[in-house]
Amino acid sequence: MIYSMTAFARHEIKKDWGDAVWEIRSVNQRYLENFFRLPEQFRGLENTLREKLRQNLTRGKIECSLRIDSKKVVSSELNLNQELASQVIQSLKWLKAQAGEGEINLTDVLRYPGVVETPEQDMDVISQDLLAAFDALLKDFIAMRGREGEKLQAIIQQRLDAISVEADKVRSQMPEILQWQRERLLQRFEEVQIQPDPTRLEQEMILLAQRVDVAEELDRLQMHVKETASILKKGGAVGRKLDFMMQELNRESNTLASKSINAEITASAVELKVLIEQMREQIQNLE
Repeated sequence: MIYSMTAFARHEIKKDWGDAVWEIRSVNQRYLENFFRLPEQFRGLENTLREKLRQNLTRGKIECSLRIDSKKVVSSELNLNQELASQVIQSLKWLKAQAGEGEINLTDVLRYPGVVETPEQDMDVISQDLLAAFDALLKDFIAMRGREGEKLQAIIQQRLDAISVEADKVRSQMPEILQWQRERLLQRFEEVQIQPDPTRLEQEMILLAQRVDVAEELDRLQMHVKETASILKKGGAVGRKLDFMMQELNRESNTLASKSINAEITASAVELKVLIEQMREQIQNLE
């Protein structure tokens, strides 16, 4: 299977400690780049997350975000640190006496750190839940990249088949083209009223055939088509290999166009370049 670099996935979990939503998206990139948007208290997970991505992906600009809605655990009784509250009140009374003014606000006393105790959440448990959810997210993400890759593979294979058709069309026209060139050469001799020497005529035809012969280009074109199809079939991270094959295919189509001597060959050469460019655009999306 081949994989697209363009994909999106979302995974939501609901736990006793709260709700969390993971999102991951990726676009084309020459190398693997990771960007994370995490709540400050979970920044410590970033290295682990990067390693998970590195083990499963090879290319793409990856953006990953985490949103958390923590639930406040409210007990039936107020957990008041009475000793600390008493100390805070005594300190406020002393300050009031020293200043000779002001009032003691009991709300401020309750807001003092540690006066009202709230149960602490187990961050290790939350972290484990988040990492498990990320694994599920990554699985969905890779599956989507695979589905997109299958679609791109089908498009590329269609273009490869079309290239083979055009190459066969050009090959089948070559005997007719060479015969047309022979008749055209003889016609020119007749126009200038020159009786060509048979040996000289054959030499001219050989030179002409060599100039317009595209058999070697067609052979290499078909060889590159087969190699590209083989790379697609093997799967994996094939983007760079396929990009190189597009360069090779484009080189042969350019040579074919330079040797074109009639409208049909020119049309086929143009069609080949269009098909190759269409493949190259799709290959830019592949891992």
